[in-house]
Amino acid sequence: MGMSLTRHTLPHEGDRALPPLGGARYVRSCAVERPVAERNDRLVGARLDGRYQVDAVLARGGMSTVYRGTDTRLDRQVAIKVMDRRFTGDPVFLERFEREARAAARLHHPGVVGVFDQGVDRSGEDDYVFLVMELVEGGTLRDLLRERGPLAVPLALSVADPVLSALAAAHREGLVHRDVKPENVLIGHGGVVKVADFGLVRAAAEAGTTTGNVILGTVAYLSPEQVSTGAADARSDVYSAGILLFELLTSHPPYTAETALSVAYHHVNDDVPAPSEIVPSLPVQLDELVISATRRDPAQRPSDASAFLLALQRVRGELGIWRVPVPVPAHGTDRTPGTERGGVETGAAGQGPSGTRAMTRTGIPADVTADVTDERAPPTTAPSRPTGHESYQQQRRRSRRAFVAWLLVILLLAAAVGTAAWWLGAGRWTSVPQLAGMDPAAAEAALAEADLAAQPVDDHHDTVPRGIVIGSDPEGGGRAVRGSNVEVVVSLGRPVVPDLPSGTAPEEATRIITDTDLRPVRDPGAAEYSDTVAEGDVMGLRPAAGTILTVGAPVTLVVSKGAAPTTVPDVRGESEADATDLLAEAGLTVTDVEHRFDPDVPGGQAIGTEPDAGEETVRGTEATLVISNALVVPDVAGQPREEALAALREEGFDPEERGAGAGQPGAVVAALDPRPGNLVDPASNRIVVEMSTEVTVPDIVGRTVAQARQILADAGLQADVQQFFGDESSRVFAQVPGAGNRAESGSSVRIFAP
Repeated sequence: MGMSLTRHTLPHEGDRALPPLGGARYVRSCAVERPVAERNDRLVGARLDGRYQVDAVLARGGMSTVYRGTDTRLDRQVAIKVMDRRFTGDPVFLERFEREARAAARLHHPGVVGVFDQGVDRSGEDDYVFLVMELVEGGTLRDLLRERGPLAVPLALSVADPVLSALAAAHREGLVHRDVKPENVLIGHGGVVKVADFGLVRAAAEAGTTTGNVILGTVAYLSPEQVSTGAADARSDVYSAGILLFELLTSHPPYTAETALSVAYHHVNDDVPAPSEIVPSLPVQLDELVISATRRDPAQRPSDASAFLLALQRVRGELGIWRVPVPVPAHGTDRTPGTERGGVETGAAGQGPSGTRAMTRTGIPADVTADVTDERAPPTTAPSRPTGHESYQQQRRRSRRAFVAWLLVILLLAAAVGTAAWWLGAGRWTSVPQLAGMDPAAAEAALAEADLAAQPVDDHHDTVPRGIVIGSDPEGGGRAVRGSNVEVVVSLGRPVVPDLPSGTAPEEATRIITDTDLRPVRDPGAAEYSDTVAEGDVMGLRPAAGTILTVGAPVTLVVSKGAAPTTVPDVRGESEADATDLLAEAGLTVTDVEHRFDPDVPGGQAIGTEPDAGEETVRGTEATLVISNALVVPDVAGQPREEALAALREEGFDPEERGAGAGQPGAVVAALDPRPGNLVDPASNRIVVEMSTEVTVPDIVGRTVAQARQILADAGLQADVQQFFGDESSRVFAQVPGAGNRAESGSSVRIFAP
């Protein structure tokens, strides 16, 4: 409605006077310039309804004035909108005003300026219709656009998101705003974005002070149906919000012209251009978003602000754009009194399109002589307002006289516009053929015959077979400009569950499933452990990839819970290979092997692990395996000196010879210290070897004399045969010394044979 509930500092005593500008004298305060007339406002200092103390003027328009005020009952700061006195005697307006105020008060949303109270103060000479609202300290979106120009994409979407959220809340309650524009979007401290003035345009539109042929609203943001028929629903707000998004991205609305009539003509007859035509760096997804919301046919727009918001959030996800803080404008907009007679309310002076206004449906401004005011031009002298004493009937008569005066001009301009429209439109349009059920080649041929070009678009469908045309945009039977593109929607058949790589991020998986026209579902109960997929990533889908479903069917994301819990096994005493296998079975990975001495574990066997056996951990944990490096003393007792020493050195020992046979060829090992089978630290590997020249007498009983001779010779002994009548094949039945005794090397052993 053109009024922002922003905080301004009022002139104070000692302000310096400035030269008159356009017939109004201004004073300079510490924050803004404001006409001296505001200090003489009759309501400043008054108390409405015995409760609301009226303080400073915040903004003034053709329909109302907004004051800063105090709710004396609750002791809180509020904004008080006092409607122009010409509406006071209009019963239609009063009834509608009360109904719309009650509807707006039911909206409880953080993005909607709260409505606290409404009423009519009849305590004084004049009656005052007022609305009490939440006071938002800060500025308007118009102020922000004036300061920054085109907004960066993240900031533009961060502003549009709460605006659409607020409109969505209103649409769910059956409430239509009808005047979405930057002046009605407030930015408070902390970057909070709020939408103001729900329903007041509708109340004014139904007032008796306007005729049924009057359009109320801000022409730069009016939907085609508001211009042509005056009808407005949620889709009209979607159109205005689309224009608003266009302006956020480019810094100005799509249509600008010298007259409001020209702007309205563009809304009705032209398609809104893509924002990238002005800012080439903008992504194509934003072009499509704006164009979808601003289609001239309401049926082709998102059905309401909720659908538009969902589309915006989908684009935000595709582009990977995060929400950013919305800055509070450094200076609130300077507002001068709006003087357009018959207007609903003017917007901020200066940059930006003209504020909310009245114009006849044929396109001629009904109550103004200038359509768009140059921000640098001085304000014109305000025409007289109806006083509080003029009756409702007098205003009606004056409106009729003004209507008759303009009627001749309207007819002349309408004839001129009609002639131009006929000239521009003749022969340009053709009928779109019915394409449903054709194959793409036949559809392309049918469009070519109608002087149209086919633009194939794939989409899934539950009943139309793959490769068959579902429909077109524009639809068959509709009209299109010759030579233009017609979207031919070709069926992909029923959607198929996609094959996602293991480890896909949930956001990416959601996007892929959505692009397949299926509905992604996150079910915590479907999460599973995985040794290979990181916690939080998608490890699979249910149903499985390749499953054919219907459009919009649910597909559950199986999300990894990370590695499963496990217990470190006890591998003590196992070989290194066996211990490694046991750890792998438990999901542990051996990344390091350490060797240590353990007096109880033979070399080559596992001592333990780090982490320790029995400790709880998760699969995939890295483990260190500790292997014993203990040396085991071999049993070389009785072996010849040279063989025994070689065997000990091969096992890692440093042998030290002692005894009578030390260093003597032919000596044998008599004893070892440490004893055979003991475990020795490799750091202390010296071993004492007792050498002896004595040998152990072998057992030769039962052997032939020839075999006995050889066995004794191998042991370093000689054979002394005691034989009576036999030969070398006779069997030995006795020996001296006996087997196992010790004897000097080279000595004789007597053997007895038959």
